[in-house]
Amino acid sequence: MAASDIAGRVEEMARPLAERKGLELVEVQYVTEGGRRYLRVFLDKPGGINLDDCEAVSRELDRALDDVDFIPHSYVLEVSSPGLERPLKRAEDYVRFKGRLVQINTYAPLNGRKKFSGRLMGSGEEGVTILLGEHELATIPWDQISKARLAVEF
Repeated sequence: MAASDIAGRVEEMARPLAERKGLELVEVQYVTEGGRRYLRVFLDKPGGINLDDCEAVSRELDRALDDVDFIPHSYVLEVSSPGLERPLKRAEDYVRFKGRLVQINTYAPLNGRKKFSGRLMGSGEEGVTILLGEHELATIPWDQISKARLAVEF
């Protein structure tokens, strides 16, 4: 079973579990690092999550995963916050974080570049609009966004 398939199945299991606890499932990753496999589940909620939130989801998800036992290898389950540089995955994320500093990478160059950093000004059918510098707006089409995340403001 491919890593993306495993992550997808775990996401289907974890999303309702997180929502019952008032949490948002941000992302699920199944990766191999240094010869070990990790199943990473990232959660959030307004105001941020705490250790008790992570522990509760980890405990329930671990039991559920043991019951269905579809992951063919041993792995380490990690449940945590997405951190300050949280990924932006869904259209709702762009609405929620309007006004924040973001970093967006594209699949192909747009106006000669593939990396954009700026203030998230909005989103719509055509894509995401960010303010680059003081006066330059850039609209990045949805289908060109390969990776987007919040950026830390100092």
